[in-house]
Amino acid sequence: MSERPWTDRIVGARMAVDQEFTSRVESSQFSSQQWSLIMTATEFEIEHPEDPDRARIVADTDQVEQIIPELENMPTGGMGGMGGPGQGQGQGRSDSSSSGGGVLDSIKGALGLGGGDGDDDHAEKLQAAEQLTQEYADELQSHLESEGRWEPVRQAAAAEDDGAE
Repeated sequence: MSERPWTDRIVGARMAVDQEFTSRVESSQFSSQQWSLIMTATEFEIEHPEDPDRARIVADTDQVEQIIPELENMPTGGMGGMGGPGQGQGQGRSDSSSSGGGVLDSIKGALGLGGGDGDDDHAEKLQAAEQLTQEYADELQSHLESEGRWEPVRQAAAAEDDGAE
């Protein structure tokens, strides 16, 4: 089949939206490095591609939960980052007792052995990542619509869905 998947058709649009979305990421709790990791774990889908009135791009963040512990090992950014460069690791963690936190706490947290605020922090980061990726998806769709490219992309996604059944 010579047709490209719909996701291949929006590479240029994604690059444009990435640049436009930079200020939104900067005002979030995530650094640009963390955002890159979140986006790597996020896939985009078009819900209801067969229906022009209901079709919309959605962020599939099912894999994001798996990278949340790694986000905690990266410097934080935006308004949520309180220190200067290099101060992100371990910052804001009050539940790490006298052991100093760091790698051991990350391993414990990944195994579900950490206590205290870790679970709340994990859920909060996941929710923030899910919200920000959906904002990105909405911005991407809006960009495609303003460029007159949404309809062909939607139709391509609908054709892919028909071929998959």
